[in-house]
Amino acid sequence: MVTLKGLICIFTVFIIIFINIQSSEEVGITIIESAVSKGAVCLDGSPPAYQLDRGYGNGANSWLIHMQGGGWCDTIQDCVYRKTDNYGLGSSKLMQELYFGGILSNRSDQNPNFYSWNRVYMRYCDGSSFTGDVEAVDPVNNLYLRGARVFNVIVEELMSLGMKNAQNALLSGCSAGGLSAILNCDKFRGYFLARTRVKCVPDAGYFSHVKDLSGEYHFEQYYDRIVTLHGSAKNLPSGCTSNMKPSLCFYPQYTMPYVKTPVFLINSAYDTWQVFYILSSYEADPKGEFTKCKNDLSQCTPAQRKRLEEFRSDFLGAVSIVAKSSTKGMFINSCYTHCEVDQVVWFEKPNPKLQNKSMAEAVGDWFFDKSGFQKVDTYHVDPQHCY
Repeated sequence: MVTLKGLICIFTVFIIIFINIQSSEEVGITIIESAVSKGAVCLDGSPPAYQLDRGYGNGANSWLIHMQGGGWCDTIQDCVYRKTDNYGLGSSKLMQELYFGGILSNRSDQNPNFYSWNRVYMRYCDGSSFTGDVEAVDPVNNLYLRGARVFNVIVEELMSLGMKNAQNALLSGCSAGGLSAILNCDKFRGYFLARTRVKCVPDAGYFSHVKDLSGEYHFEQYYDRIVTLHGSAKNLPSGCTSNMKPSLCFYPQYTMPYVKTPVFLINSAYDTWQVFYILSSYEADPKGEFTKCKNDLSQCTPAQRKRLEEFRSDFLGAVSIVAKSSTKGMFINSCYTHCEVDQVVWFEKPNPKLQNKSMAEAVGDWFFDKSGFQKVDTYHVDPQHCY
């Protein structure tokens, strides 16, 4: 189980990421007050929110929606904490403006393909990667589990602001937002006309179903609780849930075969979140024998280095399904990090390139059908401090 202390750590990681994003501009928050009457609300019952920076010129009729990350909540207690924390991950009342950078930047040198588009930050306040939909409200804690409705109402608002006429539309996200971009990709496609080019680019959202240090799948129990608590099963691909238990369909490796919309996967084979919370969670490493290694790679023993390489192999096995589709792409590096597209490293050096292309260049060529791209960093088999 990921403990409350662990979730606090997760949230801290995201705040650090946001603080270090090189901003292109400040963008105000829009609160959708009318969503309350539709029951599309955050964990505390407050209305959902987004940030929109309008496009111009050649990008005026194209839209990029980036879904905020920030973990999940798997128990009533954790969700109650989430709706009262200071990061706004459960309440629009506590949200602060996030800067736009990386894939959301309005600078052509940082974001050459999407800088002039309508760029949206979809704010995350439900704890289920926008999949939950429970009608009943917890009366004791005044807790709402309505993530799927939040996604719907934000997209519908954007459609009314001109997105319904989009020539191009891209759904992206980081971490839990990256998982959201996968799980909601086909739903997003369904809002548009057939002639609209619609694709999805999840970043650091490919959480893998692999064995941990104990040789077990302890993290699977966490996903079991999330899907059960939030009533997420009905919002996961039916082709997947008809063949396996719904919580396994929260894992991209089992969901991806059922996603029809083109997807470009960006991830590290040594994603730090997965190393900390899937490979070496407390349940997998109760004595903390892996702690020094994961906090400082120079402290890893040869045996621990070998286990990290085995984790990389397991992860690459989990993403192999992507290579079987001509419409899907991937950029898998070996950076010891978590989330990359919403930071300045999206395009600016130092930035690990694959086939001499940055992430931004590879995604751009793939999105506009100039070329396919399915590359894994095979030169670096050890985790790298890329930035």
